[in-house]
Amino acid sequence: MKYSEAQLGRVFIMRLDANEVLHETIEQFASDHDLLAAAVIVVGGGGKDSTLIVGPRDSNSKIVDAMEYILNDAHEITGTGTLFRSEEGDPTLHMHVSAGRSDKTITGCVRRGVKVWGVLEVVLFEIKNTTAVKKYVKDFDNYMLYP
Repeated sequence: MKYSEAQLGRVFIMRLDANEVLHETIEQFASDHDLLAAAVIVVGGGGKDSTLIVGPRDSNSKIVDAMEYILNDAHEITGTGTLFRSEEGDPTLHMHVSAGRSDKTITGCVRRGVKVWGVLEVVLFEIKNTTAVKKYVKDFDNYMLYP
């Protein structure tokens, strides 16, 4: 385990509208508002053709071959995540959501593009005075948090 200590800063309350892409909108907002790190919660609607990453194809492989699930219609979604800057200074959202419709639910990562259906409510809790950063890990083909 690795950890660092930080403090809470500003709190932002956002409403994302239909067809906005969840991770792109939040990362752009973070860039525009000089938000270096945050905890994020969302609740609302996910749109048809949104893509979730639902796990590695082979959990024993060193190289992650991500499986995708595409929402076939509007879904209710709720999720939580973190936002930290990459080594290059880019805001990077890591968020998992659960998406439900009727009696079926799927959970996955939003990084391939979740489009808003209707409205999506977002609360960002700024994390200040942290040394945490996202570093690219080649074997993992993804960013990992380094506190």
